[in-house]
Amino acid sequence: MANSDAKRLAASAAVKHVRDGMVIGVGTGSTVSCFIEFLGEMVREGLRVLAVPTSYQSAILLAEQGVPLTTLVEHPSLDLVVDGADEVDSDLNLIKGGGGALTQEKIVASATEHLIIIVDSSKLVKRLGETRGVPLEVIPMAWKLVKIRLEGKGAKAVLREGSGKVGPVVTDNGNFILDAHFPEISNPEALERELKFIPGVVENGLFVGMTETVYVGSVEGLKVLRKK
Repeated sequence: MANSDAKRLAASAAVKHVRDGMVIGVGTGSTVSCFIEFLGEMVREGLRVLAVPTSYQSAILLAEQGVPLTTLVEHPSLDLVVDGADEVDSDLNLIKGGGGALTQEKIVASATEHLIIIVDSSKLVKRLGETRGVPLEVIPMAWKLVKIRLEGKGAKAVLREGSGKVGPVVTDNGNFILDAHFPEISNPEALERELKFIPGVVENGLFVGMTETVYVGSVEGLKVLRKK
């Protein structure tokens, strides 16, 4: 099974949770793009839903599929949120933000009691931080200050550079992203709180205790991880 097939397998499992009349949050990334495709098919067959996108990318894809959009202003409580992740540990804690949409993703995820994550098996880790750093969205004027603070905590912090443009990645909110590589993340919950208190940090990519279900696509088929 190709990686794209594994992503589609996870996405097809998540879309089965969508019911007529729901207002759902829709995340960002390649696996979520598969979910949006399946959701669009259901809408064209008569399903009535409203979607709150977490990025311009998702908003564009949803619109292309004919899925009606709404906002958290109109619907501050969501029936369901489906999103991807860059890492998932055994407690269903996540690192997100590889696509740069972590702030809006966390806001939308906080608006539901039912956050479903869809990934392929390469995203499963024993401990967060094994394969990537923790993204932090930062106010542009503060990026160097935040970088110094992170390095004081033992992290290697790198300002994320763009591809297709010169200079740093700029988020949908007009901010920069630092990727903080920690030698070890033994307590994700404590680190998430600690990072929030650094002046200039808008949000960080640690999603701790927020996930209800994770669908994992792999060559062996579909695996379902549920909150203990």
